[in-house]
Amino acid sequence: MAGWSAELELVGAGGEPVDLWRTLQSHGVADLPPNSIDVDARVLETTLALPRGRARTIRIRAGRPGFALVESARLGARDAVVVTQAARRILRLDADLSPFYDVARDDPDLGWACAGSGRMLRSPTVFEDVVKTVCTTNCAWSATVRMVTALVSALGLEAPDGRRAFPAPEAMAGAKEAFYKDVVRAGYRGPYLRSLAIDVAEKRLDLEALDDPGLPDDEVAARLLALPGCGPYATAHMMMLLGRYSRLILDSWTRPKYARLRGRKATDAAIDRRFRRYGPYAGLAFWLYLTRDWVADPD
Repeated sequence: MAGWSAELELVGAGGEPVDLWRTLQSHGVADLPPNSIDVDARVLETTLALPRGRARTIRIRAGRPGFALVESARLGARDAVVVTQAARRILRLDADLSPFYDVARDDPDLGWACAGSGRMLRSPTVFEDVVKTVCTTNCAWSATVRMVTALVSALGLEAPDGRRAFPAPEAMAGAKEAFYKDVVRAGYRGPYLRSLAIDVAEKRLDLEALDDPGLPDDEVAARLLALPGCGPYATAHMMMLLGRYSRLILDSWTRPKYARLRGRKATDAAIDRRFRRYGPYAGLAFWLYLTRDWVADPD
């Protein structure tokens, strides 16, 4: 990909290091359209919606030491600002994880994370993350991929390379119920997804406001729980994607994985006690403990 590129320094808001590959591999969102990840080349590609009804595909990969390189076809100055801001948001470069590292350094199971792990890859908008989260509820991962792929393929803005961005709320709001039933095959989630999109499109609901760091965790959780299709699991999942890590995601994947790693089953209360020392970062510590093997340690 040639035309435009920008460097992003891999340093968090507290001056802490950022491990780019562990960030790109931090969460399953990397495998959901419009994202695609090349594990061998260690590159993330995604297609972003731009102003005035356009879209553009970008690539994020390692650049010179200490920097990520964001590449795209030729961009105008205004579009370059939009793309750069979106890339920073996707990588969570404005977050400060240094308080988490202060605790993790003394934890034999998590000291490794202090080299720059812990940033949860996210989407360019809260709306996209909420929709994808609803699509993960009560189903296999293959069904999540199918639903999100259908939404992007049918409703997303098309980039010059033929790839599509995640659909805007207005596009999802304009789709009929039959689309969610027969094309997306969203099941009971269909009415929830359409209702969510309509409320955002008609400005009755401001999901992007949930990204305000000034809001208390309990208020954000309450607003999430009030959303159609967003129960306790989806709320805990979204809290992580919003950078609010106090809640542990305890579900049918995390509980067995924890048991395998520990060599024995554990109650939810026991898991909670194990990570309580991390306070507001307990959920992040739990997630990193479970996912260390997602990326091979360097030789």
